[in-house]
Amino acid sequence: MPDLERDRDRTDHLVALVRRHLDQDGDVLGVYAHGSATLGGLRPYSDLDLLVVLGRPTTAGQRARLTGELLGVSGGAGRPVELIAVVRDEVRPWRYPPRREYLYGEWLRDAYERGAVPEPEDDPDLAPLLTMVLRADAPLYGPPPATLLDPVPHGDLRRAITAGVPELLGELESDTRNVLLTLARVWSTLATGDIRSKDAAADWALGRLPAPYRPPLAHARAVYLGRETENWSGRAVRACADRLVREIREIRAVYGDGGPGE
Repeated sequence: MPDLERDRDRTDHLVALVRRHLDQDGDVLGVYAHGSATLGGLRPYSDLDLLVVLGRPTTAGQRARLTGELLGVSGGAGRPVELIAVVRDEVRPWRYPPRREYLYGEWLRDAYERGAVPEPEDDPDLAPLLTMVLRADAPLYGPPPATLLDPVPHGDLRRAITAGVPELLGELESDTRNVLLTLARVWSTLATGDIRSKDAAADWALGRLPAPYRPPLAHARAVYLGRETENWSGRAVRACADRLVREIREIRAVYGDGGPGE
């Protein structure tokens, strides 16, 4: 089966899985694709990214059972899954920080395999995620997302994407490729207001970085696209990351939570 068909089948299976565990009385209002699938297509290292909008909060038992099933279908021979759920009334009317009802991601697998159950919590990262969902307008189940979600103000979007920069830098050694690409995306979004795919954001940044800082980001992009094997030996990773952060901070210093042209 071609990869595209396999990914579509896996996505359909995920929607059915979510509805089986969470849709007891019409509680699942919508399921939406976002991320790479809606920003130029899935790449070799892309997750299957889904947002679920719920009509009411989940129970601990529902979250535990859903997590148990996701542990069995995410990763392995297939793509990793990142599945996030929000309760509509927790994000509409919009407020900052928004509240996340549920999160599954492969970076949390060890904790979930030890029995941890995802808990609702405030999550600024929902600001760019909901923005991507609204712009992609890619329902897998339910109505168009704009019928359930409010647009995110530009100031809150910019505040959210910069809030995670210190944490990103702390993961530079363990997750180098993703950190560099994410920093490039933060810079791109702050400067232009657009949310690009990771490779497109890297293209944008490579056209603006001074030459000495480009090679690590160019390698991260090539690995993400499946064109090179990941190898960070001898690459000036820290210098590249520090330069990207400098660009981000300079834009924030000029525009604050506004942005160019606003």
